Amino acid sequence: MAKIEIRNLVLGMVATNTYFVMNQQTKEMLLIDPADEPETMEQQVLRMEGEPKAVLLTHGHFDHMMAASACAAKYGISVYAHELEEEVLENAQYNLSGRWMHAYTMKADRLVKDGDILNLAGFRICVYHTPGHTQGSVCYYLPEEAVLFSGDTIFAQSYGRTDFPTSSMKDMQKSVAKILLKLPDNTDIYPGHNEATTIAIEKRYNPLA
Repeated sequence: MAKIEIRNLVLGMVATNTYFVMNQQTKEMLLIDPADEPETMEQQVLRMEGEPKAVLLTHGHFDHMMAASACAAKYGISVYAHELEEEVLENAQYNLSGRWMHAYTMKADRLVKDGDILNLAGFRICVYHTPGHTQGSVCYYLPEEAVLFSGDTIFAQSYGRTDFPTSSMKDMQKSVAKILLKLPDNTDIYPGHNEATTIAIEKRYNPLA
């Protein structure tokens, strides 16, 4: 089992959690949802003495990916996203940048699907497709470390909005149920916004449980 270190910075205009997930044995690192401010992210990587190996996007909204391309170029790494999220990433109305700020689009380098297993930075990462907030939202689960990065699917005692392009409340209900049923109670959940939680807490208090 890789010894994991997780740090986060709250970045961008919507106060998004950007995660720096480091394998303490090798110093290899994952960057999850690089919201904005690539220079600030670079300083965090330097403080942790990490070596980024991949950018993982939980979904394609602008507040989770504005620094993704800059980070990929800086470190020579790939950006991963779900195959159904291409449309969101490449459409400024769907990714909400056209609604909230200047229009911005990007492309992912690697497209994933439900059930994929990624081996990155010494971690085994299970991809769960969790549509609802967007059609291609995913959660990334590290089973050996008992950690889930839930994006805007599951929040602490809450869940993501379903009133955006490609959103679906019906899908959100199914996605939250899927995660809560599949994963062990001791799993730590690191969401896209606000504080961390656990599967056990969400089974008890999440309104969609």
